[in-house]
Amino acid sequence: MSAAGHETELGSFLRAMRNRVRPEEIGLPVAGRRRTPGLRRQEVAELAAVSIDWYIRLEQGRVGAPGSAVLDGIADALRLSPVERTHLHLIARGEAPPPVRTPAAVRPSLRVILEGLVALPGYVVDHRFDVLAHNEAAAALFGAGFGTGLAANTARTLFLDPAVRCSHLNWDRIARETVGNLRVNLARYPADAGLRALIGELNAASAEFATWWGDHTVRERAHGTKTIRHPEAGELTVAYDNFAAQDDSGQSLVVVTPVDEIATAALHTLIAARRAAVHLSAAG
Repeated sequence: MSAAGHETELGSFLRAMRNRVRPEEIGLPVAGRRRTPGLRRQEVAELAAVSIDWYIRLEQGRVGAPGSAVLDGIADALRLSPVERTHLHLIARGEAPPPVRTPAAVRPSLRVILEGLVALPGYVVDHRFDVLAHNEAAAALFGAGFGTGLAANTARTLFLDPAVRCSHLNWDRIARETVGNLRVNLARYPADAGLRALIGELNAASAEFATWWGDHTVRERAHGTKTIRHPEAGELTVAYDNFAAQDDSGQSLVVVTPVDEIATAALHTLIAARRAAVHLSAAG
């Protein structure tokens, strides 16, 4: 296939996949006239945690061979089927994607607690910081794409997503705690290839991660507070508590709680808006 044909096929495929996804289906607000029947490029870029400029170049075939993790983020944003995901990798990279790792089952007791948290953001992570499950309140606070693409791993998105970095006003402290937690987890699960791959990826991609990893930072991020700059709610300070399962699953339930009236009101508004969007999508 010629380069021009490759670019045309990739761009046409991405546009077709964008056009078939209704914004309300993934919890995005629908306001004003839309020139496209489905998702805008900006919306896909935000859901996949890439820049809009990079995504435009991807549709135009001007980014070379994208990484498989980035393509998986786009596949998640566009709600691609396994067959469509493979096709995207083939036309964008010229090779089939790596097999999708089946997430570990969330412990039943953790899932019951998670589903019972209606007014508080909560999510379950494993020892790699892969997001195994989250509630609607977490999607309201962290965005509709939370738990998918780059945001399927909280350590990866913390170090590699510029938007997430800017939104965490205590980024240095939170990021260093994450490095320390990963070192503790590596000692507990030294044979975990996925954990070692994640650490290697972050070591290569982030100068801060490499520095703190080289310092042999060891910390357990069990609880604390942080200030988030939310694109709609502004700045809000919240507490986070990490409740580790007392078994060998490596799973933890993370619960976010507001620490003052401002954060409480902002969180209430975000959750109410998320519920309205989900209800509208279900009704449509």
